[in-house]
Amino acid sequence: MIRLARASWTRLCHGTWLGLLAVALAAAPARAQDAGDAAPPPAEAASAAEPEPEAAGTSYRLRIQAPSAELRDLLRRHLDLSRFRQERDITEAEVGRLMSAAPAQARALLETEGYFAAQVSITREPPAEAGRQPLIILKVDPGPRAEVDRLTVEIQGHLQEAADAGDQGAARRIRFLRARWPLQPGSVFTQDAWTTAKNALLASLRARGYPTASYAGTSAQVDPKTHKVRIFVVADSGPLFRVGDIRVEGVERTTEQAVRNLAPFQRGEVFTEKMLLDYQENLQKSGLYDGVAVELDPDVEQADAAPIIVRVRETQTKSATVSIGFSSNTGPRTGLQFTHRRPFGHDWVASTRLLYGRDERVAALDLLSYPKPKGYRNLMSLSTEYLAAGGAETSTQRVRYGRTQDTERLDRLYYGEFNRTEVRTDTTERIDRALWANYEWTRRDVNNVLFPTRGLILSAHGGAGVSYDTDDDRGPFVRAYLRATWYQPLGQRRILQLRGEAGQVFKREGLGVPDTLLFRAGGDDSVRGYGYRTLGPERDGAVVGGPVLATASAELMWPLMEGLRDWYGAVFVDAGNAARNWRDYEPAYGVGFGVRWRSPIGPLKADIAYGEAQRNIRLHLSVGVSF
Repeated sequence: MIRLARASWTRLCHGTWLGLLAVALAAAPARAQDAGDAAPPPAEAASAAEPEPEAAGTSYRLRIQAPSAELRDLLRRHLDLSRFRQERDITEAEVGRLMSAAPAQARALLETEGYFAAQVSITREPPAEAGRQPLIILKVDPGPRAEVDRLTVEIQGHLQEAADAGDQGAARRIRFLRARWPLQPGSVFTQDAWTTAKNALLASLRARGYPTASYAGTSAQVDPKTHKVRIFVVADSGPLFRVGDIRVEGVERTTEQAVRNLAPFQRGEVFTEKMLLDYQENLQKSGLYDGVAVELDPDVEQADAAPIIVRVRETQTKSATVSIGFSSNTGPRTGLQFTHRRPFGHDWVASTRLLYGRDERVAALDLLSYPKPKGYRNLMSLSTEYLAAGGAETSTQRVRYGRTQDTERLDRLYYGEFNRTEVRTDTTERIDRALWANYEWTRRDVNNVLFPTRGLILSAHGGAGVSYDTDDDRGPFVRAYLRATWYQPLGQRRILQLRGEAGQVFKREGLGVPDTLLFRAGGDDSVRGYGYRTLGPERDGAVVGGPVLATASAELMWPLMEGLRDWYGAVFVDAGNAARNWRDYEPAYGVGFGVRWRSPIGPLKADIAYGEAQRNIRLHLSVGVSF
């Protein structure tokens, strides 16, 4: 069977969790190199004849003379003469046999690096003084390195037959395979490069359409006189595989249809390894399974409709999670989440969440259906939330029904919602209600979802509805929001990150809209240097939501040091605000620096930022990438 396995995805709780990490760096002493092992630079011919210090624990001293450190290291690691040097009880006869075998071994090792005409000599110098070890000198002249002179790559099987029949796609693929063969004429020939090239060709065939591809023959003919190599390769693609039925194993409490609905392909599609990886990832992210394996049955007799075999281990029906944490946005908090994956025998996942914190409290019931065709899932939720920020206390109740679809690069969410929000300040209290529909769309074109260094993430929201305010005034409104984050490598592992967002609620002047549908700025993923949602228009000395929003950020990251490849330093400047209208809009600025750790669940960030408008310094802690 052909199996593609991936590590299970780590589930993340809502909010930011911080582990305090202490890193102690000690200066490592330079590794002393034993004079008996060290080979002199090629230019230092005189030093090669100088006596070497005694090497403790060895039977003889060994000097390898070669024109490059790479070749000396190769011979030192693999020659029997070098490896047996540590044997104290080795006899003179055994040393003689090792010396006799060393030239042939050395030539064989040098051939793996492309040297097929190497000259190797070995001599033994008796000790100059009694009690000292003898010195064995292995001298190597590798000669010219072999290069590829001629290359022939032939394809047999269905792929070539399709090209001969006029299939332009098959013909282009064959040309692509030949062009991408790494060992082109003029390339240096080594054993590693030869093996890598052969593996790459088969991997390319097997990755798309031809999982049983193999070699009918391969040869590399070396002319040691001209130092030229002729390569001849014949690959048999085998039959073209198309996807057939899905066989499901391991389902007990959930449904087989839920497994099939997460397949990112249709019956009859040409097989690719990526579709198995995507399918496995969809299953792992569904929250229904602890273990997943997706396989293709490679029986060539069934190539036209090859079965896909899915083995799952279901997650336990009920689970509970208790959490204690801290967010630089809303302070300390504790939480409880209870999940039932088949409530009352229905094909839904019910999740009850309770969160209690200094500035934030949440009670919510979320219902998510088992996967529907094309990976869609229905959702229903009831929630009540409390947030204290910017001198105002906001209480929100929501009832929502909709659908969601999560794919590798694209997420969609659309729903209808009733929203009731109450905002209290020291002197006023306001209640607004809205019945509206919203669509959210996110696209990720990045090289790594967990730690992007190149690409673009776009998120767009659009919604419309009717609002009812405290004075029983009512009217329509439209809400639009756009966010973009761009990552660009600058060389030397430096990364530039640019982020911008803008939003607006279009409504009649004087019409109240729930505060949670308006905009505020400030916090870890907005304008750093300011508290969470503390930037916006003021009412009675408290910050409330505004109908318009615009923020921007520029950040530069660089590796802290070579020995800590997952640690980065960062400097940044943020700007933005929310306001009642664009005429009143005035951006607030924040600047600062921080560190980044590339953790298994995404970047862990610690920033110190100065908020220019409030003349305040704040610590910001966050984890993950915001979409």
